[in-house]
Amino acid sequence: MDLQLENIRKAYGDKQVLRDCTFAFEKGKIYGLLGRNGAGKTTLFNCLTDEVPADGGRALLFDGDGAPRPLTPDQVGYVYSTPILPDFLTGYEFIRFFMDLHEGNVPVGKTIDDYFDMVKIDAHDRHKLIKGYSHGMKNKVQMLMLLIARPPVILLDEPLTSFDVVVALEIKQLLREIRPDHILIFSTHILQLATDLCDEIVVLSDGRLSRLDHSLLDSPDFEARLIELLKDENAHD
Repeated sequence: MDLQLENIRKAYGDKQVLRDCTFAFEKGKIYGLLGRNGAGKTTLFNCLTDEVPADGGRALLFDGDGAPRPLTPDQVGYVYSTPILPDFLTGYEFIRFFMDLHEGNVPVGKTIDDYFDMVKIDAHDRHKLIKGYSHGMKNKVQMLMLLIARPPVILLDEPLTSFDVVVALEIKQLLREIRPDHILIFSTHILQLATDLCDEIVVLSDGRLSRLDHSLLDSPDFEARLIELLKDENAHD
């Protein structure tokens, strides 16, 4: 399964944020989408989920059973940097509701507590209102939504930047575990995080996507090449 982006463009007024985003993402890899603050990473994600209409181009999903099909919102899971969850429900109530919505995806015998165990949310926290959850716990609930819905494409918008060390390590391990069955695109502006977690690094600069040769990671040319790709200083999301 591949996700092919072809000439995706988006402008806000006179500002051309995405100029010609063309790239092929493969199933089974974690891609680090690296770019400076304001480079357009969130804009690209919003275009892929149809939250913001692109001005042109298309995203196609090649699933190996015929002709490529346009990517649809139900094929995309989006982990927001600021979680959007129903604060008036407990974590347990919300996950039960979400499992009911995606009943066909839930393996026989899989329980609500089984899912909570996967992301290490303590038993006494499962019946608390979500509004009382920490940022890290809310992001874990977002990850549970992906584990239940199992969309082929998963977009993660700066999900680890505000976590403590333990939660960040837990979520990185979870991403590595689900990697074989998904196309994972992880946006960040932190180089060390991208090189530590990701199989491929893709740079968004000047509205375009470029692959950074991962084999150069330990080379003295790596940082020079990265700086060259990120040289656009006038980008704004």
